[in-house]
Amino acid sequence: MKMWSGRFRQPLDPHFEEWQRSFPFDQKLLRYELAASRAHAQALKAAGIVTPAEFGLIATALEEIGKTSEQQAGYFDDPEAEDVHHFVEKKLVALIGETGKKLHSGRSRNEQIATDLRLFVRVSVDNLRTLLGDLLEALLDRAGEVKTLVMPAYTHLQRAEPVLTAHWLLAYFEMLFRDGERLLECRERANECPLGSGAVTGATLPLDRELVSRALGFARPTANSMDATSDRDFAVELVNSLSLLGIHLSRWAEEFILFATQEYAFITLPEPYSTGSSAMPQKQNPDALELIRGKSARIIGNQMALLTAIKGLPLAYNKDLQETQEPLFESVATAGHCLKVAAGFMRQVKFNQDRMKAACETGFMNAMAAATYLARRGVPFRQAHEIVAKAVQKCVVQDCELEQLTLEELREFSPAFDADVYEHLTVENVLACHDVPGGTAAHRVQQALKAAREKLATMQEAHGTHA
Repeated sequence: MKMWSGRFRQPLDPHFEEWQRSFPFDQKLLRYELAASRAHAQALKAAGIVTPAEFGLIATALEEIGKTSEQQAGYFDDPEAEDVHHFVEKKLVALIGETGKKLHSGRSRNEQIATDLRLFVRVSVDNLRTLLGDLLEALLDRAGEVKTLVMPAYTHLQRAEPVLTAHWLLAYFEMLFRDGERLLECRERANECPLGSGAVTGATLPLDRELVSRALGFARPTANSMDATSDRDFAVELVNSLSLLGIHLSRWAEEFILFATQEYAFITLPEPYSTGSSAMPQKQNPDALELIRGKSARIIGNQMALLTAIKGLPLAYNKDLQETQEPLFESVATAGHCLKVAAGFMRQVKFNQDRMKAACETGFMNAMAAATYLARRGVPFRQAHEIVAKAVQKCVVQDCELEQLTLEELREFSPAFDADVYEHLTVENVLACHDVPGGTAAHRVQQALKAAREKLATMQEAHGTHA
């Protein structure tokens, strides 16, 4: 029997009945439905709607449903269950009879699904932040290992200046750390309890909403019943945050894909995260990275699906909201897999030090340092820029680097050049001249690495308070 069938005389069209069921995918919310149901039963007991003995029966049966679902294969094989709420009610009645039917007093599926999804988002954020913490830790561990390793920094995909590899890795740390902060902010806004909102205008029984909220670990009850039953901002916000996380992971993956090519050869792909070609025996392909890059598109697509699903909905609950569940579930799962693979890859990738340093010694990557040298000797920087640009032109004609020009040749462009200029043009000194907070000078990078470890520790401590 349907939970709503009393008013109807004709059965549902069989195709429509099967098509409108959400149980095939919302069954993953069972643990949250059971927790929310127990909290609601507590409120019913406090309101005198169920006796303490009946509450005991309900609580024990809910616990048994949870245990059996984990242990019994095929437990969810119920072609009649419309959704996870219907499934739990059926199981409850089968276990304790008519008492099980009392549980739905004073509540609606509209508030149930809103509550279940908020609980899902809360746990998902905690799990994702754990996985993100693993990746951030891997980035910091590798940055700590490659303290003196240099590589080219790029703008417009053209070599720009040398940079410490640790500095490059810390750029991704900062990017992904912001994602962790966004996830935490999302969790905080989702942490309100809709139970007690009823179908649209509030519960019809004097239920203690604060009691229910505390029982489920929420910060507070929701403020408005119409908003609570129709709100999916928390789902949209989580998928929005995961979209940006996916974009950051995609950028990270793209650089490693490029650097793994023979044209760059800055890294060697770890075999456990690579595949071969069925046609070309020599190939080692960066499939793990390519999948991360590709799967970010799925999350972005889910973001658009969620926004489109709710953009024209009048208050309050509409069946359209059922369509917000699968994009949310898939985005969380996809992001989790991407983070796990990225952390494993990061721990095993090999950096090719000689190749990376050699790339820093060609292509006039010390030109900025040469202009800075002149600026420190009183030459206006705009003029110094022009002087060095002309010196580069001469190098292009002579097929040499700036440091290979003689002092006499350099002085053709400016008398401010002196013999000590060559000291300023080495890779080490080019790095060292960027001696500002956030710069790539070696001791600044070590400061940044220390600060990053402190930030990660704070993030992990904050996560511990929610676990």
